[in-house]
Amino acid sequence: MLDLLIPTIAQGLLWSLLALGVYITFRVLDIADLSVEGTFPLGAAVAATCITSGHSLVTAFVLAVLAGCVAGAVTGLLTTKLKIPALLSGILTMIGLYSINLRVMGRANLSLLGQTTIYSWGASAGLTEAQTTLAVGLIAALLVVAVVYWFFGTEIGLALRATGYNPQMSRAQGVNTDSMVILGLLLSNGLVALSGALVGQSNGFADAGMGVGTIVIGLASVIIGEVLFGTRSFKNCLISVVLGSIVYRLVIAIVLELGMPPNDLKLFTAILVAIALSLPLIQSKLRAASRLTGRAS
Repeated sequence: MLDLLIPTIAQGLLWSLLALGVYITFRVLDIADLSVEGTFPLGAAVAATCITSGHSLVTAFVLAVLAGCVAGAVTGLLTTKLKIPALLSGILTMIGLYSINLRVMGRANLSLLGQTTIYSWGASAGLTEAQTTLAVGLIAALLVVAVVYWFFGTEIGLALRATGYNPQMSRAQGVNTDSMVILGLLLSNGLVALSGALVGQSNGFADAGMGVGTIVIGLASVIIGEVLFGTRSFKNCLISVVLGSIVYRLVIAIVLELGMPPNDLKLFTAILVAIALSLPLIQSKLRAASRLTGRAS
């Protein structure tokens, strides 16, 4: 059981950074940002290229996050300055990043076999691969949640949250909402790229197609976390997203153990997200039906 549980939780923690990035755009800014499907492999591509070129791990992670931030800023500029709808802006960025990822790696797939990654220290410490991944994922998730929570408690962070909640009121208070949208997309895609860099090193390769379906995975983690663990406060929301990512990975692991073909995973995830998104409506219908039944009796 532990052989399945530890790797699954570890992967859930690594992917939770992507879910936090999706949460910033989907819940805080109220924007559906599809550029994450390009910035996720971008983070992996930049990190893998740096590592195979002999650069340090610090350089690899810094450049991966910066690349994601730049991609997010491009989406923000397309949305705010050129007035292209946010959904279409994300699609344009995602399409453009596919070619950029190929340029960065020089090929469609870049192996990290035999390279020193962030997980290489585990063997010398006597840890298994799964335990090392779990430790790295836990540290990364805790640090990111702490930094995100701190940032959104600052004046700029509160202005960003206000922009997503009520743009008209924010503009009336003197907030530059365009700058806040760009900043939010920048931060979101920076986190997604960081997640891509960690997952790519965990997998042992970077691939130009590894971002397909990541937006659905992120949304599933956000929705599952909110439904199961609540949204009582902003801190609770961040923790719920991380736990939601772990639960999502556990669900995937369980259905695979039960015999679901791996080719059906994307379909299963889409159905799972659709059910989770419709839960509030289903709950309201059930409450209305129970009230009618109570009155009739």
